[in-house]
Amino acid sequence: MEWLDQLNDALDYMEQNLQGEIDYHQAAKLACCSVFHFQRMFSYIAGVPLSEYIRRRRMTAAAFDLQNGERVLDVALKYGYNSPTSFNRAFQSIHGISPSTAQKQGVGLKAFPRISFKITIKGEAEMDYRIEKKEAFRVVGVKTPMEKDVEKNFTTIPQFWQQVSEQGKIPQLCELMNSQPMGIMGLSACMDADENWEYYIAVSSNKKAVEGLSEYTIPAKTWAIFSGEGAMPLAIQELEKRIITEWLPTSGYEYADAPDIELYLNADPANAKFEVWVPVQKKAKN
Repeated sequence: MEWLDQLNDALDYMEQNLQGEIDYHQAAKLACCSVFHFQRMFSYIAGVPLSEYIRRRRMTAAAFDLQNGERVLDVALKYGYNSPTSFNRAFQSIHGISPSTAQKQGVGLKAFPRISFKITIKGEAEMDYRIEKKEAFRVVGVKTPMEKDVEKNFTTIPQFWQQVSEQGKIPQLCELMNSQPMGIMGLSACMDADENWEYYIAVSSNKKAVEGLSEYTIPAKTWAIFSGEGAMPLAIQELEKRIITEWLPTSGYEYADAPDIELYLNADPANAKFEVWVPVQKKAKN
């Protein structure tokens, strides 16, 4: 499957550069998607964040080098740690012992082998979706910076939602909402061309943004739109995982470099109704 071949090409690139700089843009290019989508896709498929996987692989290789008699400082520099302290901290977090202790015979160490993507598409449950081409549309809302390490946003974005809710801005946004799609959006504006990544809590509107709010234009795109419901945040995370591991590999589509959208259709987090909008494009024929 071409999709798996692309992901494994990205893995090959990272494996070949454990001792140097791993450029997320290059890895994502090999996987034929944006940096943002590559990180999310990797995390859902591999079950571990991309940054953590790389750290585990580097510390696995570092342990072999230390056992073979290489100096701690040399090994630290080899795997990109200019500070012995930071290398020591990273090594202990994986192996539970210091690098100097790892040089001794008979000590227990951990190994995290290189993964290889071989996905079995289950498809035991149906997925409700539709494909829509939409012209560009404007949204108004509040925004916050996003981390380039996607995994960190799983902590900061929920905190942002709580902050916005406590400030009473959700009703203010609802008053501005006057065009499709109708609902509160969580919008990840993380295109490769953007120096800064930003997250918006917003609504579709052609009204003037009041003070304290920002506006953003979502580009014209084709969207795969999936509907779901259930307790948040697990319900939407499970749907997003299924989109990546079950629908995308066999759909004939691939990610387009555009924002991801979560559209919340009601205000009950215990029984939420929502849509996940994935920007897609037809795969190029070889």
